[in-house]
Amino acid sequence: MTKSKTNRQFRPVGVPDVSLSGFWGKWQDAVCNSTAETLLDRCVEAGMLRAIDVDQPSPGIVIPIQPWGGTTQMFWDSDLGKSIETIAYSLYRQPNPKLEARADAIIDLYEKLQDEDGYVNAWFQRVQPERRWTNLRDHHELYCAGHLMEAAVAYYQATGKRKLLDVMIRFADYMIKVFGHGEGQLPGYCGHEEVELALVKLARVTGEKKYLDLAKFFVDERGREPHFFTDEAIRDGRDPASFIQKTYEYGQAHQPVRDQRKVVGHAVRAMYLYSGMADIATEYNDDTLTEALEALWDDLTTKQMYVTGGIGPAASNEGFTDYFDLPNDTAYAETCASVGLVFWASRMLGRGPDRRYGDIMEQALYNGALPGLSIDGKTFFYDNPLESSGKHHRWVWHHCPCCPPNIARLVTSIGSYMYAAADDEIAVHLYGESKASFSLANGSEVELTQNTNYPWEGSVEFKVGLKARSNFALSLRVPEWAIGATLTINGEKVDVGSHLVDGYVRLEREWTDGDRLALDLPLALRPQYANPKVRQDVGRVALMRGPLVYCAEEVDNGKDLNAIVLPRQLPAAQTSVLGDLNGAVAVDVEVMREDASDWGTPLYRSEPAKRASAKARFVPYHLWDNREPGEMLVWVQADK
Repeated sequence: MTKSKTNRQFRPVGVPDVSLSGFWGKWQDAVCNSTAETLLDRCVEAGMLRAIDVDQPSPGIVIPIQPWGGTTQMFWDSDLGKSIETIAYSLYRQPNPKLEARADAIIDLYEKLQDEDGYVNAWFQRVQPERRWTNLRDHHELYCAGHLMEAAVAYYQATGKRKLLDVMIRFADYMIKVFGHGEGQLPGYCGHEEVELALVKLARVTGEKKYLDLAKFFVDERGREPHFFTDEAIRDGRDPASFIQKTYEYGQAHQPVRDQRKVVGHAVRAMYLYSGMADIATEYNDDTLTEALEALWDDLTTKQMYVTGGIGPAASNEGFTDYFDLPNDTAYAETCASVGLVFWASRMLGRGPDRRYGDIMEQALYNGALPGLSIDGKTFFYDNPLESSGKHHRWVWHHCPCCPPNIARLVTSIGSYMYAAADDEIAVHLYGESKASFSLANGSEVELTQNTNYPWEGSVEFKVGLKARSNFALSLRVPEWAIGATLTINGEKVDVGSHLVDGYVRLEREWTDGDRLALDLPLALRPQYANPKVRQDVGRVALMRGPLVYCAEEVDNGKDLNAIVLPRQLPAAQTSVLGDLNGAVAVDVEVMREDASDWGTPLYRSEPAKRASAKARFVPYHLWDNREPGEMLVWVQADK
């Protein structure tokens, strides 16, 4: 049985309460300068605005119905929602009246689209109105509502404009009437989770517990018998067994959520479900949910996660297969799935700082999610293999464009993942040049300034800003990889080990305006070996430096990257700053390289290729395919 958590509740700081520069500032600028407008432009080109404009004829079915019984056109509301959410966050950094006006116009269309009862969904109002609430398993109605809710909350917080928030409040109030165990109500939930975490956001911004209760209802009902999806199909005249994935594991609806211990099915759906569960666990202090989540966390991170924090190796179900099945060249590892893992990790920190969640959040953020966005903010990855023969490249758009706005909204809101606060404690989960403001329960207003060139350098300095002395705790994450981390307060050394609680240095004291902390996290280049059960990585090694996974690219090393052999004992590496990659740090390592120049014509022979000394350059994986196209490799040969 899981040890009961404390009743302290840590909630992320608001996006407007954190300003960023340095590493994350550059990424936010890329979204503000390019991605936010690009998202809207491509939504318009796809026909999404016409779909919600009641003054124009319905566009009908633009993207054909697929074998699973639906079409990606059904999700268009979610794409617009995530795009509006991205715009909202971008406005904090760069006011943009033109972009804000475009978002306002879309919101006006949604207000006009909304039915009198509160329902709003472009597909089920304008294309298939007779199919409303008839196939929650497949048709994403509540999923779309969730993304519009998140957009509404973000846009209200960014601009003070309530129109979309009021639209989604009316929709949520209508949902409360539709779903439940009362007469005429549906005891159901969405096949694609997302509305659960969105309702928590709506509850937090409105102060209305009824939205939390609805989110909890959706979580509690999932997987219960008699099974809602089975009854729904029979009621709709469909064969319950006749659907493309053939198993309720696909949407994590095969068991009640508190009984689930193995991560299965569609990766993005799983991450959104667990995020919602973690929010409910925090809000209701529900140890039964936390117990299930901790088991699921261990299942994912010890048996089913790439070294990049990528998850879901298979394209066939966009999700999970067998334990230790982690192919590199065919890795699906959808950008959205790693974004979802960041969401889940962040919410697992809601019941208190714990390094096992903070470390994975950082790993998935830098190496699983961030590769989905190019440094200029204009092109994207959907899937993220760890090896490429030179044919995998970023694209401009996609028939299912869920990933671009997902990584964009994460980048523009990253400040709220860096910091969290309880009544009497501030937690720093992620490091980056920033300034954050907090209001504590004792009335203290705290400003925390972080000066650092992280992740390129491991030195992180903090300055505490206060109007008056104040007692509270400050917890700083010490990553597991940061062997020999040191800390000083106002120049006096702190014994890190004696203050370490669940991997965070917890400093409870009376703070004074101007107090300074200096944390040093050694960024030694370190090898990573996979569990021998991961057959694809046997005899191979990956490199990490700080939180970053590194890879070799053809542009630096020529072709045949599989010929690189890394020594068992890593030699001293030289570092170089790459101006064409936003000042990224590359590492140059002495290696051996197999030489096939004298191999001859045989395909096979009795002697291996000769080896010669060489130098290999490795660059951060999240930046690959930002220069000349070519091969890429994360897991290189390891010398025995």
